[in-house]
Amino acid sequence: MNPVLLSASTAIICFLIAFILASLVEYWLHRLMHVNRKIGERHRDHHRRNEGQGVVWEFRDYVVGSLVVLPVMFFFSWDAGFGWLLGSLTYAAFSAYAHQLQHENPTKCFWMKMPVHYVHHKYGMWEHNFGLAVDWWDHVFGTYKPVEEWIGEKEIALSERGYLQLKWW
Repeated sequence: MNPVLLSASTAIICFLIAFILASLVEYWLHRLMHVNRKIGERHRDHHRRNEGQGVVWEFRDYVVGSLVVLPVMFFFSWDAGFGWLLGSLTYAAFSAYAHQLQHENPTKCFWMKMPVHYVHHKYGMWEHNFGLAVDWWDHVFGTYKPVEEWIGEKEIALSERGYLQLKWW
């Protein structure tokens, strides 16, 4: 096999695995925050305030929380490490943005039928809709709970804002 093609393939595969695995870890950590009192202390405050920290600070928290695993694939190869690091950071950025967007303008989450994190907060769903950026794992693990009429006057008013009009820091 062509070495350049092998190198690119390795990086792409590791990017995809890191992206998908990061979404799975995020889902399970969010679930854990709802059952473990010690781990969930800060999270309960998040539910009381019902707001995100800002995209930059959310991103920082996701990256700091994953620093241990970010360099792991570099032990296998530079290509695998680069793909893994890029996939992890891309998901962290996407998730930080999606989390903030769902708190400030949930109708803009076009990639989901229903913005699960927003509904999770709006309806106090302590045992449902744990996804932050994606709803895949809620479907896989049976925690997805649809709400047909989640869009009201408040959400319609928010929808006038643009995709980038949110708290960044």
